[in-house]
Amino acid sequence: MTTTVDPVGAMPTAADEARLWALIESAWALLGPEPAALRRALLDRDPDVEDDELYAIDDWLDRFLANLRALAADLSSPELTDLDRVVERKLYDIDRADIHEVTDGSDDGFLHARGFIVALGEQFYEAVKADPAVAVLEAECESLCYLFAHLHEERFGSWPETGSGISRGSVSNKAGWPD
Repeated sequence: MTTTVDPVGAMPTAADEARLWALIESAWALLGPEPAALRRALLDRDPDVEDDELYAIDDWLDRFLANLRALAADLSSPELTDLDRVVERKLYDIDRADIHEVTDGSDDGFLHARGFIVALGEQFYEAVKADPAVAVLEAECESLCYLFAHLHEERFGSWPETGSGISRGSVSNKAGWPD
């Protein structure tokens, strides 16, 4: 097996990662116990059993995103850039063929599926990263993929320069896509 080295560039700090996950948890917490229970059910389910309730969390995504946007609305340019770098890295790290097999979708659809995985929070993200079967078929959260970049552009008039040297686009993580 050939090991591919990530492109050299700026990496998120542990503090920036913790901040992203804390913001995501805060945005969900503002919605109360029902979406918390739905998120827990997605984690605790048997991935081999079809469940009609898999997509119940979709009804909460717009409100979650509005909360996340509001929580980040007053952040500085460097703070938004740091958060965008974390999201970019999280999307890149789960840009893998084995996860795509579960989530399905076109290149854009797979990016949006990875956005859903990040939006559900650190526990769900880590569970999918460890066992792709935990992912949900065709579940998407496109807005999360560029939320902090769009906020940066709205507030400061430019797209943030993360300096990472990576792409959040599908099939860009060569280590995740064996030949």
